[in-house]
Amino acid sequence: MKCTMDKDSCTPKFSRKTLTAPAPFADESSCQCQAPHEKLTIAQARLGTPVDRPVRVYADGIFDLFHSGHARALMQAKTLFPNSYLLVGVCSDDLTHKFKGFTVMNEAERYEALRHCRYVDEVIRDAPWTLTPEFLEKHKIDFVAHDDIPYSSAGSDDVYKHIKEAGMFVPTQRTEGISTSDIITRIVRDYDVYARRNLQRGYTAKELNVSFINEKKYRFQNQVDKMKEKVKNVEERSKEFVNRVEEKSHDLIQKWEEKSREFIGNFLELFGPDGAWKQMFQERSSRMLQALSPKQSPVSSPTRSRSPSRSPSPTFSWLPNKTSPPSSPKAASASISSMSEGDEDEK
Repeated sequence: MKCTMDKDSCTPKFSRKTLTAPAPFADESSCQCQAPHEKLTIAQARLGTPVDRPVRVYADGIFDLFHSGHARALMQAKTLFPNSYLLVGVCSDDLTHKFKGFTVMNEAERYEALRHCRYVDEVIRDAPWTLTPEFLEKHKIDFVAHDDIPYSSAGSDDVYKHIKEAGMFVPTQRTEGISTSDIITRIVRDYDVYARRNLQRGYTAKELNVSFINEKKYRFQNQVDKMKEKVKNVEERSKEFVNRVEEKSHDLIQKWEEKSREFIGNFLELFGPDGAWKQMFQERSSRMLQALSPKQSPVSSPTRSRSPSRSPSPTFSWLPNKTSPPSSPKAASASISSMSEGDEDEK
């Protein structure tokens, strides 16, 4: 990245490209500020002065496992003043391991993570643990941004104490709930889970520094988890099936209730107390009673009038008198002969 500097200015003659390209490294950039650097107060910087150059703000750290807390701190440092240029110093592995401990990411990875943060204008590699006046003058730093909690290290109660006394310290706010230590704690706490996951993804036990016994244990646990997942999927599908059956049964019950009410209504119309079937049954029963028990004929029927053209009906008196039966065969024969004579006379 090339740029030229005015003799009386610290403002590079190029537009900021960090939103479309990584931020440059300070030792690879040809932007060397040679102009005299006047000291600013925080009040002057907040008013936007000086107008001929940006306020150069410096923030440093380890930035291991770069996360949102780091990004928010850099955002605050970038927006402290209306016109600012943010330089970020990153300590090397040797210095970090000496004063703080082992890191997850190496220094090259940490440098690259900072270069791709949108708030960073320039990255200073192998930054010092304690800021010296020579370092501040070399990079023309106006203010140092960091959280206000005393940072005890390298035999000092607060490595930023002399910066605060010089009036060059501007505090930022820490983001609660997220830090590199918190992330590492989660990994250590759930070590078995991550080891099993990476074994499943193809990493070897040697790469994970896992013993032979633990490797077999983790692989067995992965198989058990697969079986549990299958059972869980079957249970979920079964629940879905049961839910569908319940919905359909609910619909069927509603339809059955509607049909049953309709059936009961029709039944009552036919067979209820005032139903059509009762009336029809009463009518048919009355007809059957009339057919089975007809009306009796009168005891004395009127005598028919004799027709003048026809002779009166003969009167048959041949039946024997019940009160006086014949006493002898001769008398019976005599009565029969008299009946025959009477018929002859009538003819």
